[in-house]
Amino acid sequence: MFHFEKPQKVMQIGPWRVGGQPGENPTLLIGSLFHKGDALIESRKEGRFNRERAERLIRQQERLSLETGLPSMFDIVANSGDEFKAYIDFVLEVTDLPFAIDAWMLKPKLEAAQYVQELGCLDRMVYNSLNVWSEDIPKEIEAIRKIGVKHLVLVPFDDQDLLPSGRLTGLRRLLEALGDNPSETLLVDTSVMNTPAAGIASWANYQIKKEFGLPVGNAPANGSYMWKEAKAMWGKEGFAAVDAVLHGLCGLLWSDFLFYGPLTGAGRIFPAVAVANALLATIRFAQESQLPTGRDHPLQKLFSDFVQKLEKRS
Repeated sequence: MFHFEKPQKVMQIGPWRVGGQPGENPTLLIGSLFHKGDALIESRKEGRFNRERAERLIRQQERLSLETGLPSMFDIVANSGDEFKAYIDFVLEVTDLPFAIDAWMLKPKLEAAQYVQELGCLDRMVYNSLNVWSEDIPKEIEAIRKIGVKHLVLVPFDDQDLLPSGRLTGLRRLLEALGDNPSETLLVDTSVMNTPAAGIASWANYQIKKEFGLPVGNAPANGSYMWKEAKAMWGKEGFAAVDAVLHGLCGLLWSDFLFYGPLTGAGRIFPAVAVANALLATIRFAQESQLPTGRDHPLQKLFSDFVQKLEKRS
């Protein structure tokens, strides 16, 4: 179950390799900036925010990424094209990491993509996302192709079929619409809608990798942050435990990338997913006698003494 006969595609986003056989490449962690309710925001209309605190959070993610060996990027959320421009300018100014543009409405998302194209930074931008419920999928595909979008998230969730079969049907529909000339990079988000549904999304990950070989992942934070009862029952520590274990499990179960929610959670999420990735790499070694080749993989970075023992046995 942790090796696929189907060749697994590896996508390059900025400096990061995403996808491949489970345990081959570490999980890409994507933290949210300027999402709904983000305390950083001072005025959405004016695109004004607490720049000093935002930069501190970005630096924290960069540090945790370096310490754990997990690649990372940012998901920029906005409601208008002008708001996107303010946030994109800031992110480009303070970090070299890739970023995604994320909006519920199509117009600001396309305006943001066009702005990034004008800046000459499409290599660093992920379009989040092309959804199966889009009102006009062909029109949106035509627009992003005209802009030259290179990296694209596909969301195949079907609210009429909550099982993995719904995600598979939706993905086939999106791939058919994209035709023979998709973007350079396709990432499939299998949609976590609540905490236990992360199990359904994870099994969808497995089935999509088995059939298509595409990089897959989801947003466990949609489950943990929406489960308000966890904090009510167990307080902040209980919520933090739920959040960390949910991301760790998803990091183990066929996720090439994860949207982990607000950057304020990075301190618990990076260690949890790093350990999960180390476990996955040892499962791969037990099955195939193969270790991750990248020296920055969490197994190599955090447990080098144990890696040396395994290398002597291979």
